[in-house]
Amino acid sequence: MPVRPRVGPGRSWVAPAPRRVARSPLPGGPQPAPRPPRVDARRLAAERLPHRWFADQLVLTLSGRRPVHALLGHALPAAYDRLAELAPQAPLRPTGPYRRAPEPRVRDCGVYSPRRGVIEAFARVAAGERVRALAFRLERGDDARWRCAALDIGPSTAVWTRTT
Repeated sequence: MPVRPRVGPGRSWVAPAPRRVARSPLPGGPQPAPRPPRVDARRLAAERLPHRWFADQLVLTLSGRRPVHALLGHALPAAYDRLAELAPQAPLRPTGPYRRAPEPRVRDCGVYSPRRGVIEAFARVAAGERVRALAFRLERGDDARWRCAALDIGPSTAVWTRTT
């Protein structure tokens, strides 16, 4: 028998609503909204597609939306030095006539594995109608973690604006 709370002035006891039994949706009828993936599912997806996860993280860093040290444990020293050199310039941030373009995002990724434990990948990065390329190499360490070993974003805008 449930214990009733004390009833006092201005308060009254209301029985709890009965539990509803979940029914399966009828075919062709309204379907329940899909649940967002759990953190574990996201982690598993990142392990299956490490090049996609790295592409997203590199775009966030090279557009100035995330600090460089966020990738400290995810890059080998040479790649981290290159990233630290590029990040203050924010080379993927929209500039010039594209300044009001939306934040850069990874449009798609391509991947090539020359041997086991190595991934060479590229990403097409879109900011509005402007598309840039990002290439990087991932190597799997002895601890089974993927780390960025090399990074290239092509010529910087300074190369194109130089006059001779």
